[in-house]
Amino acid sequence: MLLSEIKSRPTYGSLSPSPLATRHIVAIEGAGIKAFEAAFAGKAALLGRTTVVFTPSPDMPPDTLGRLEALGVDALHVSPSVETLLVRLAGLLATATMGTELSVTGSENFIGQAVAVGMAHGIGHRSIATEHSGSLARRVQCVHCKGFTGGVTESPVACGHCGLMLLVRDHYSRRLGAFMGVCIDAEAPGDIPAPEAFHA
Repeated sequence: MLLSEIKSRPTYGSLSPSPLATRHIVAIEGAGIKAFEAAFAGKAALLGRTTVVFTPSPDMPPDTLGRLEALGVDALHVSPSVETLLVRLAGLLATATMGTELSVTGSENFIGQAVAVGMAHGIGHRSIATEHSGSLARRVQCVHCKGFTGGVTESPVACGHCGLMLLVRDHYSRRLGAFMGVCIDAEAPGDIPAPEAFHA
């Protein structure tokens, strides 16, 4: 679990599917399959009413897709990228019925975007089960140009849009699924510390 004193900083638990849910929609990125297996494997009744949307990631084990197919979920949608997975997830949620449960597992970057899609379809963020797996990379919004930079693993980092060097703060927007990045050398131009990697 990732901990911070910043109240907006998301925290993650573990997937714990409700046996009472009429339908499970599970969004998985790469290494998140471990969390899915731990929560669903061997539970035929749950798997029989589970739809998985999956996208690979560079840090996932090579046999991930085969393991996922072997579990026997009701429906499996494999997407080539996070962006296409999110479009598929939005389509599934648009037609979801009462009693559907959404679970998300993968990198922090992925969880934030998938939870934002769930919230856009009326699901409270506390109702979405999340489990962090794999990369600590973050999605960052530059507060100056409003551009998003994905896959950020250290701070400070150059904004991918305006080029400002950004201090990546723990302040987080669930609506945007992104952390806040502010110019680190606004008061002392050029005074930029060495980057530090994010830690769990």
